[in-house]
Amino acid sequence: MRIQTLSPEQVLAGLRSGGHGLTTREAARRLGRFGANTLKAPRREPMAVRLLRSFTHFFALLLWLAAALAAVAEIRQPGEGMGLLAIAVVAVILVNGLFSFAQDYRAERELAALAKLLPQRVKTWRDGQVSEVEAAALVPGDVIVLTAGDRVPADARLLSATGVRLDASTLTGESVPVLRTADPCTEHEAPMAGNLVFAGTSVVAGEGTALVYATGNHTEFGRIANLTQGEQRERWPLLGEIAALSRLIAVLAVGLGAVFFAIGVHAGQPVMAAFVFAIGIIVANVPEGLLPTVTLALAMAARRMARRNVLVRHLPAVEALGSATVICTDKTGTLTLNRMTVRATDGEPGAIAAVERHCHTLARSKTGWLGDPMEVALVEHAGPGPVHARTGEVPFDTERRRLSTLHRAPTGPVVYTKGAAETVLPLCTARATAAGVVPLDDTGRAAVLAAQDAMADRGLRVLALAWRDDPDPADPERGLVLAGLVGLEDPPRPEVPDAVAKARAAGIRVVMVTGDHPHTALAIAREIGLVRGSDPELVTGDALRTMTDSHLMLVLDGDEVVFARVGADQKLRIVQALQRRGETVAVTGDGVNDAPALKQGDIGVAMGRCGTDVAREAADMILLDDNFASIVHAVEEGRAVFANIRRFMTYIFTSNIPEIVPFLAFILLGIPLPLTVVQILAVDLGTDLLPALALGAEPPHPGVMIRPPRPRRERLLTWGLLARAYLFLGPFEAAAAMGAFFVVLGDGGWRWGDHLAAGDPLHRLATTACLAGIVVAQVANLLLCRADRESILDRSMPRNPLIGWAIIAELLIIAAIVYTPPGNLLFATAPLPWWAWLTPLPAVMAMVVVEEARKALARSLPCVKPSALRAPTL
Repeated sequence: MRIQTLSPEQVLAGLRSGGHGLTTREAARRLGRFGANTLKAPRREPMAVRLLRSFTHFFALLLWLAAALAAVAEIRQPGEGMGLLAIAVVAVILVNGLFSFAQDYRAERELAALAKLLPQRVKTWRDGQVSEVEAAALVPGDVIVLTAGDRVPADARLLSATGVRLDASTLTGESVPVLRTADPCTEHEAPMAGNLVFAGTSVVAGEGTALVYATGNHTEFGRIANLTQGEQRERWPLLGEIAALSRLIAVLAVGLGAVFFAIGVHAGQPVMAAFVFAIGIIVANVPEGLLPTVTLALAMAARRMARRNVLVRHLPAVEALGSATVICTDKTGTLTLNRMTVRATDGEPGAIAAVERHCHTLARSKTGWLGDPMEVALVEHAGPGPVHARTGEVPFDTERRRLSTLHRAPTGPVVYTKGAAETVLPLCTARATAAGVVPLDDTGRAAVLAAQDAMADRGLRVLALAWRDDPDPADPERGLVLAGLVGLEDPPRPEVPDAVAKARAAGIRVVMVTGDHPHTALAIAREIGLVRGSDPELVTGDALRTMTDSHLMLVLDGDEVVFARVGADQKLRIVQALQRRGETVAVTGDGVNDAPALKQGDIGVAMGRCGTDVAREAADMILLDDNFASIVHAVEEGRAVFANIRRFMTYIFTSNIPEIVPFLAFILLGIPLPLTVVQILAVDLGTDLLPALALGAEPPHPGVMIRPPRPRRERLLTWGLLARAYLFLGPFEAAAAMGAFFVVLGDGGWRWGDHLAAGDPLHRLATTACLAGIVVAQVANLLLCRADRESILDRSMPRNPLIGWAIIAELLIIAAIVYTPPGNLLFATAPLPWWAWLTPLPAVMAMVVVEEARKALARSLPCVKPSALRAPTL
C-alpha cells in the first residue's frame, strides 16, 4: 500500500507513532535499526592508493624504466652522466605525480566546501514536546514541524498543512513551487504525490507537520544518489590518447635502443659501452617533458576556467569538453534565473499593484522577502505604496485555487484575491479600467479569456487579481472587481541566448531536458533561440515512456528537440541514446534528479550555487556562478587545450631528430659523439620545458568557436603531426646542430678519422656547439609551432606574453649551461666563442623560410579537416 493513499491516522498507526511523535528511547532504538539520516559516502579509493596511481600509469612506468636503466649504467660505467639522468627522470615523475594529485585534491576540497544541502537541525516532536534535534538523528516515525524557509530533512507524509508550498526543483525539475496538503491522494508516482515532502526540497510558504517514513539512502534523494555510486567509467579520450601515445613511444624507443645496441656490438664496441649508447637512444626518443607539459597545460586551462567561474574536478575533462557535440541542459536554474518574474500584465496597473502589495503570505527579513517565489515576484513588481493592516485570510487550497486576504483601509474593510483565472473570474462582476470600474459583461469576459490564452501560449503562469471594498463577512469573495491578469515566468539568464548562438556556431547542439511543464519549456526554448522553427520536437516524459529505443534515436535526429516532464531515469536514457549515436555528450544540471545523467555523460557539469551535493559529486565540472554561458567559455578553453597539446607535441617531437641524428652519425660515420645523454636531458627537461608550457598556455585562436567539434575518433597523434615534426622541421634542426658541431671541430683542427676522448676540451666545445644549435633552432621552432597555417607575422594571432618570457628563460638556461662552472661540470660543456652561436643560423633561417612557404601553400588550398588525415595506429 502506497503511503500517499492512506489517511494521517492510518499512516501514524502503520509506523507505530503518534501525533506527538516518538519517545527519546524509541527514537534511539530505531536509530540503531535504520541508521543515521545521512547519505552513504561515495566509495573512494584511499588517499594512499590514489597518490600511488599518480606515479604508476603507463607513461610514468616508462620513465621509471628509463631511470632504472640509467642507474644501472651509472653503476657499471660511472662518469657518463647517467646518474644525473636517473635523478632527473625520477624528479620529473615525482613532481608530475604530486602536481596531478594536488590538483584533484584541491578540487575535491572545494567540492566538499559546497556540500551543505541538508539541514543540520530540525524541529521534532519528542517525548510529547517540540525540540530541536540533529537531522542525522531522525528516524522513521518521527513527527517533524515544517515552516516557510525550512529544508526538508527526510521523506515525510504531511499530517497537517496550512498553505504549504514546496520547491521540489532539485528532485523533479519543476520550477514553480507546488502545493502540498495532508489529504490522501491516488497518485502512484511518489514525487508527484500531493501529500509527500522529500529530503533536499524546501518549504517556501505555509506550515505543517509531517511523519518521517524514509531516511538516508532510503529517501528519493538517496535512491537517485545511489545510481551514481557504481563503477566509475573512464570517459575522457585524452587519457586514452596519452596511454596509446606512451605505448607507441615505448615500442619506438626500446626498439631503436635494441637495434643500436646490436649495431654497436657489431661495430666492435664493448658490451657496456654499447649498452650505455642504447640507453642514450632510448632517452633521446622518450620526451621526458611531455607528461609534465600535458599536466601543466591542463592545469593552466583549469585555472583560466576557474577565473570564468568553472571549477574543474578532473583535469582531463578540460579537453573532453572541447570535443562535445551535444549539450543536454536542464532548464530551471541553468538556463533560467530560478527566480519568478512578472513578464506580462493585462488590466489597470494601479489596481494590479494594490492587489500585489496586499494579497500574499510573505514574511520580511533582513535579506528580503521570505516565502513563495511567485508571491515575491508580485510584491517586487508592485513597487512601494500604501499597505493596509491585515485582519484575516481565506487560505489557498487545491479546490479553491485562490488566496484572499482581508485588510482594514481608511475607507473601511477591503478584500484582495489572487488565483487561477478560471476560479477568480466567475466571482467577478466588474473590472477596473483607466476610466474607472465598469461592469464585466460577456464581451469583457471573452477579452480576459483571450488575454489569458495569449499569456499561456507564451508559457507564462497566469494569475487573476481582484478586490472588493466593504465585502460581505459571510462570503468576502463574492462580487469581486477584476484588477487584471499577471503572467509570471522564471526568466532566462540574459547571457544564455548569446551562449546558445555561440554553441550553434561551434557545431554543438543544445537539447533541453527538463522536468518542467511542456509549455514553459517550449516558451523558454524559443526565447533563448534554442527553438527557431515552427515545428520543433517536443517530447514529454509520458510519450518518452512509450517510445522504443529506435523511435528515440529518430527523434534525436531532429535539429530542435525539447524534452519536458522527464524523470531521472528518462534523462539518463536520453544521454545514453545520444552516445549510441556517436555523440560526445556534455550534461548540465543542478538537482539530485540530474546526478545519474551527469555521471553517464562524457562530461558532467553541475551547478555550484543552487546545485545539490549529489549532482556536484557526480559531475566533472562545477559552474560556480550557475551560468550556462560559462559552459561556452569552457568549451572554447577545451578546444584550445587540444590544439595546444598538439602544438607542444610538435615542438617537443621536433627536437627528437637533432637528438637522434648525432648518435646515428657516431655509429655510421665513425665520428666523435656529437651530443651526450646528459645534454639531451638539458634540452628535454631544461630549455624545452618552459617554451612547451608557453605553447600549452596559448589563448584560443580566432575561429576556434566557428568550427565543428573534432570527430570522436580523431587521434591526438596524426601522421601529419609526425611528418611535420620528424620529416620537415626536425631535419632542419639536425642540420643546424650538426653544422655547428663540425664547424667548431674544424676550427679546432680536427680532421676526419681523428679520435677524440670524451673529456678532450675540443670535444666538449663541439658538443656544446651542437647543444647550442638545437636550442637556437628550437627558439625559431617555438614561433613556428604557434599555428599550423598562420604566419608568424600574422597580427590576428592572439597575444601570448608567455612566449617572450619562455624564450628569455630558454636563453638564460643555455647561457648558464654554457658559461657557468656548475653548468660546465654537470653537462660536460665548455664556454663557446661568440661566433659559434652564428653557425646554426643558416639552417634555422632555411627552416623558417620553408615552413612559412608551407603555411602559405596550406592557406591557399581548401582546408582539409583533421579527420581526413588518417592517424597512426597507436
